[in-house]
Amino acid sequence: MKILIAEDETVSRRVLRMTLESWGHEVIEACDGSVAWQVLQSASAPKLAILDLNMPEIDGIGVCRRVRRVPSQTPVYLILLTAKSGKPDIVAGLEAGADDYVIKPFDGDELHARVEVGIRIVELQRSLAQRVEELEQAL
Repeated sequence: MKILIAEDETVSRRVLRMTLESWGHEVIEACDGSVAWQVLQSASAPKLAILDLNMPEIDGIGVCRRVRRVPSQTPVYLILLTAKSGKPDIVAGLEAGADDYVIKPFDGDELHARVEVGIRIVELQRSLAQRVEELEQAL
């Protein structure tokens, strides 16, 4: 699975990239929210993104809101990864369109499980979109 990491801290981004690559994923990196937004608008955009909440240019919540404004039969699965652990922060992230919220420093097993959930959702959405297209063609 191709996964976007949007994280402004170099060390955190590198650790996350190495972790995801060790699980067999292809990783695309963005150092801020505006680069992440550009990547997510491309034709070959990843269908799973892990976004830091606090980034320059556009924060993770801003990226989530922009992504959710674009209609798609196969939307991007968005995970916010942040040190902010307060309920208001979690609620704000989810209300902005994040599918999941993980607290830093992340536990590898927990992040792995949450990424796998995201992959299952992306694959289900892809399968459903394909079926809808087949039905539309049949009609």
